[in-house]
Amino acid sequence: MGLPLRHQGIYWGIAAAVFLVLLWYLGEVILPFLVGGAIAYILDPLADRLEKLGLPRVAATAVITLVAVIILAVALVLLIPTLVRETTALAKEAPTYIDALRDWLTLRFPDLLVEDGAVRRGLSDLGELARARGGELVTSVLAGLFGVVNALLFVVVVPVVAFYLLLDWDRMVARIDELLPRDHVGTVRRLAREIDATLASFVRGQLTVCLILGTYYSVLLILVGLQFGLVVGAVAGLITFIPYVGALVGGALAIGLALFQFWGEWLQIGLVALIFASGQFLEGNILTPKLVGESVGLHPVWLLFALAAFGAIYGFVGLLVAVPVAASLGVIARFLVAEYKTSQLYLGARPPAEPRDPVE
Repeated sequence: MGLPLRHQGIYWGIAAAVFLVLLWYLGEVILPFLVGGAIAYILDPLADRLEKLGLPRVAATAVITLVAVIILAVALVLLIPTLVRETTALAKEAPTYIDALRDWLTLRFPDLLVEDGAVRRGLSDLGELARARGGELVTSVLAGLFGVVNALLFVVVVPVVAFYLLLDWDRMVARIDELLPRDHVGTVRRLAREIDATLASFVRGQLTVCLILGTYYSVLLILVGLQFGLVVGAVAGLITFIPYVGALVGGALAIGLALFQFWGEWLQIGLVALIFASGQFLEGNILTPKLVGESVGLHPVWLLFALAAFGAIYGFVGLLVAVPVAASLGVIARFLVAEYKTSQLYLGARPPAEPRDPVE
């Protein structure tokens, strides 16, 4: 005889509470294992394909790990220092851009920026804040990032964890399947398949879309001569997983910088705008339908809430687990809604009336 639903709910609630408490207290400790697990999950389909081609699992895992380490080393040597340098320079130049915007608005719309007006005060305060906090913000962000995700973490711990998890991924899944409660094994397997499909579509597919668009924006913006094009392209690509936000933020930032840099050179400004318009066309009509699909099931508002909530509570670790948790909760919520619509609570106590014969 299975446990009553009330007792099962208590046990699953305790398990969820333990997970959240451990995430709170062991965030930085488990970070390399979360990163390694995420890498192993993303690369598992590639390892399976190499196995189908005849490579043993060990050889497939070794090849994937070696290529990933080489790519990471190249990024650490060539790309990341340039990105950090441009980000720092953009933060230092931000007050200059804000002052130029205020002067331009004063010249074009003198009535809008009256002395002691709200708009003038706001721009002045924004400029002072950028001067006082811009460099400090970049420094603190970089220091926090490299304090948590340091070189040792990436060079040693994460590759080792990812290697062993990728090597044993199928065995771990089979072992977890053996531990599922037998009364609900079918339901849990179905929910797990739906969660995996959602994560595979969103994480693997959207990560590829972000990488392609970030590269596309960065290369083209650099080619048209836009200052800080690498930073703008990286930012736009990084937040592309939130529909429309990446294009809006990246496009506004790029066009704003282009207006200051190329004022009067309308062809250059038009090219910058065209880059983001073409990127949106590429994303909406080719990349997202092919790589992500239509049935991801993660609403942008729900995704934003999950990122904000987990990021505020758990910091960087929370940002890593926000998407998997949001996807899992979304699948479970849809399952519970479907169960509710077939329950007596929704249908009522009375059986539905039988249809009457049509009148001759």
